[in-house]
Amino acid sequence: MSLHAELSPEAQERLDAQRRNTTISSLLISVLALVLIGGVLALWALKVHTVKVPTIIAYTSATPNTEEVERPTLTETTKRKPTAPSANQTSVITAAAISNVSVPVPDDIPVDQSADFGAGEDFGAGLGSDDGVGAGVNSGIIPTSLRKRCSLDDRLKRLDENGGNRQCETAVVNALRYLKKTQSEDGSWTDEGAGAPYTVGMTSLALLAYLGHCETPASAEFGETVQDAVVYLINSGMKKKGRFATDLKNDHYIYEHAVAVYALSEAYSLFKGFDIPIPNLEKAIKTGGDIILKHQHGSGGWDYSYNKTSGRGGDSSIAGWHVQALKAMSHTGIEFNGIKRAERSALDYLKSLQERSGAIGYTPGRVYGDGTTLAAVGALSYQILGKGNNSVAKKAIEFMDKTMIVDYDNTAYDLYGHYYAAQVMMNQGGRMWEKLNKKGRDPLLNAQNEDGSFGVPHGGKKPKPGSSVAAYWNSKGIIYRTSLVALTLEVYYRFLPSTGN
Repeated sequence: MSLHAELSPEAQERLDAQRRNTTISSLLISVLALVLIGGVLALWALKVHTVKVPTIIAYTSATPNTEEVERPTLTETTKRKPTAPSANQTSVITAAAISNVSVPVPDDIPVDQSADFGAGEDFGAGLGSDDGVGAGVNSGIIPTSLRKRCSLDDRLKRLDENGGNRQCETAVVNALRYLKKTQSEDGSWTDEGAGAPYTVGMTSLALLAYLGHCETPASAEFGETVQDAVVYLINSGMKKKGRFATDLKNDHYIYEHAVAVYALSEAYSLFKGFDIPIPNLEKAIKTGGDIILKHQHGSGGWDYSYNKTSGRGGDSSIAGWHVQALKAMSHTGIEFNGIKRAERSALDYLKSLQERSGAIGYTPGRVYGDGTTLAAVGALSYQILGKGNNSVAKKAIEFMDKTMIVDYDNTAYDLYGHYYAAQVMMNQGGRMWEKLNKKGRDPLLNAQNEDGSFGVPHGGKKPKPGSSVAAYWNSKGIIYRTSLVALTLEVYYRFLPSTGN
């Protein structure tokens, strides 16, 4: 069997060096911080003998065992070997300047790979316009809309600023650890409880969850997991002439294709910033992206099996994932012909589905449940394409604010809709975001199992009939649930509000 995405020895050696540098840099930073703190405490003790100084422990990413773990060559016939153990964590992060105030952090937040990449605004110039789209991606800089997730300090700061908490970060990390444990040897995930396997789709969603936390092949804990997932998707697409599908005979595969192009495009943009080349990644994105552009229905949507002449003309759920793919494609710097035209047509299509109430129909005249899930799909599509002030988006958002249920235990709850709505209201900001976040955040956190996965919504009860376009997945797909909840909890830092989705 031919191999489509095997790393060359030189590329593998460079990647291993990056991982070692991440750990070494973090260790040096920790040692310097400890020395500095020790010196200050010593001076303090000399000057004030009667004052009891509290112990301040620096956040360290050093591991007890620094012996290099052998990284297996990625081939389709080689079994994956265990990755290097996660670094030990301490319970306090201290600022660069010594302060009497320390910030408590969960014990299980992993080493952040930004130690040797920089944090905050230290990413150089040339990031493009202030709308967050990051034109500087062509010069190897991570787009502004993606880079804010790549610093632990930035993530924690944005959690505090936007209504999250440290438990959100802990929950995301535990979800990623669960996904790591359940990954197949070929790099994929399959949701056995979800009926049809949809392996390509589940792998793409799981990969998006890792990328949302800025995990790359250079990550100390999740590097191999991410790389294996990317290689699996590339090979899967190459085997099917650029189409990303578990089974091309299943006409619903277009969902998988759109999510895979979305995930691989986002991976490309992140990896480029870290100078991590993956063979055939660009080719897979280009081929898959062109399929999306060439098979848009005359309605402006996309229909099952990419049928361009169907009477149905597609649906808004399919359109939502394709719009996200188009946006991610535009971040890569890869040249696509007709992408702006496709975006305009997609928004016109969604506009044609809007009801007087503000709801977005599934297809013309057909509204699922209370209409809020697909209203969120439509609103996010407008926002990420720079049209958030359009009347279509505004009407959809107002409708969501009045009607949407985001309580995980409610029988009318739809996780699929919550994924979209969290992004929409985060972009909207203000009272609407505060309201949704207050109602939806803690039920998500409370739904996490000890192993890091997430329990069935509705308290395990049967979903309310017609309440959800994706109630089936909500109830039975554990990989789907865990990936989507992780993405929803990453909303606080995954993108910049109102700009870079």
